[in-house]
Amino acid sequence: MSIPSNNKRPIGVFFPLILGIGVAGGYYLGSGLGGQSSGGGQFMELRRNTPAAKVQQVLDLIERQYVDTVQQGKLVDGMLEDLLQQLDPHSYYISAADLQAAEEPLEGSFMGIGVEFSIQRDSIVVVSTIEGGPSEALGIHPGDRLVSADTVKLAGVGITNEQVMKALRGPANTKVTVGVVRNGGKPFKVTITRGPIPINSVSATLLDKDGTGYVKLARFARTTQEEFVKAASQLKKQGMKRLVIDLRGNGGGYLNAAIGVCEELLPKGAEIVYTEGRSSPRQDYKADGDGSLVDVPLAVLIDEGSASASEIVAGAVQDNDRGLIVGRRSFGKGLVQEQVELRDGSAVRLTTARYYTPSGRCIQRPYGKGIDYKDDLEERYVHGELLNIDSVRLDSSEVYHTKDGRTVYGGGGIMPDIFVPADTADRSPYLSALFFSGAINQYAFDAADRQRQRLEGYGNAEAFNRAYTVGPAQLEGLAKEAATLGVKEDPQGLRRSAPVIALRLKAIIARNIWGDNGYYRVLLDDDRVYERARDALAEGDSRVH
Repeated sequence: MSIPSNNKRPIGVFFPLILGIGVAGGYYLGSGLGGQSSGGGQFMELRRNTPAAKVQQVLDLIERQYVDTVQQGKLVDGMLEDLLQQLDPHSYYISAADLQAAEEPLEGSFMGIGVEFSIQRDSIVVVSTIEGGPSEALGIHPGDRLVSADTVKLAGVGITNEQVMKALRGPANTKVTVGVVRNGGKPFKVTITRGPIPINSVSATLLDKDGTGYVKLARFARTTQEEFVKAASQLKKQGMKRLVIDLRGNGGGYLNAAIGVCEELLPKGAEIVYTEGRSSPRQDYKADGDGSLVDVPLAVLIDEGSASASEIVAGAVQDNDRGLIVGRRSFGKGLVQEQVELRDGSAVRLTTARYYTPSGRCIQRPYGKGIDYKDDLEERYVHGELLNIDSVRLDSSEVYHTKDGRTVYGGGGIMPDIFVPADTADRSPYLSALFFSGAINQYAFDAADRQRQRLEGYGNAEAFNRAYTVGPAQLEGLAKEAATLGVKEDPQGLRRSAPVIALRLKAIIARNIWGDNGYYRVLLDDDRVYERARDALAEGDSRVH
């Protein structure tokens, strides 16, 4: 999604929406205070033909005559969800209970103890501690088992991720006493003061031997530009000659975060994006000229999971002929939402404008009656688009041109300059079953947990990647582990998918020791999209002007 990070817009813009919600909610709250109501009182009589009056009448009717007791708060929440979905696929209502969880990834932090954990065989295991967080400062280690939080038991009780987070998170500066088991020893207790824990936008920062820098961006949040600049600065100090930004699977976030990243990449005055809507006058955004990466050869990786703010970055880079776009056609989300909080702590994210790339493209794909918007990815697969560039449907009525005159298309996503099909050669039903069962994650965790000291002896993810090999014995062990989880053994499927299974297993082992940097370091060794981008940049095809 694209959400302006400055949501202090004058409330009058949203007055009709808030009025409708307020009237309906106010009526249901007050309807029981004045005895029986006929539903035809003076207010209803005066405004009996308005949509808000109709909603009031129905709520009143339900309260007076419905056969069972109704939780009207839930009823109104459901009504608002349905109401906003009638507008477009990206306008929606967020209940007060869900708002904090919805905002945390975009705000870039939450309050907690600062550990990444995994539930393994009913045990809460620390995968890593957050750098600079409270747990790291107190000496919590990867591999530690968390068995309690104050009076809440965390081990052996069928606990869920949500229950663990509820026990460990809390307001800033509050304390929680955590029971810890280390290396199978006796439990000991540590009192941890909760503090701000970052939710990072940059998942990985890597440099290849040939000078190709790699930055994986997972989202566009309030801290994204700052994190991106820090990652790029680190790579430049290490000798980066060219940069690959990976936006695959990045579903978007704040509009201003995407603009901030573009300002680091584009020369002064370059158009980044403009927005315009029925009640939102056109607003243009241009690079300010202070970018730190303006002269660095650039490629941006996208796929069908790259949406909204990711498409703003890809569209700005492509339309300005600033770099290469590599991968597959992006999602196609060109709508901008603004968030308005309601009086009860809930919120509405309402589409207020469309965004347009510098060439004038709106890349929002079609939606509405007769269009199954949610099944677009399956349709792309069935139509062959993920495998063959000739199967990609381009709207010939939506023709635009980049700064240098190249033809690009609107009407549904960003089409890459270099198309790289999905790799299906090693895929099999058995591979899918392994992924969905969680067997690969479980087996990789166990392997890392058993060998943690030896694996840490490699020193870093680079050395591990060069030296560590997943052999046939481990693949057979994985197959047996998977069988206990209900995945029927399939020797032929295992042989066919062995290369990709081994790669994923190795990558997840690395993640358990070195975090996401370790994970992506392994995966990039067999990533055709990244390899194609890196090779094109090395050959000088970077479109830098």
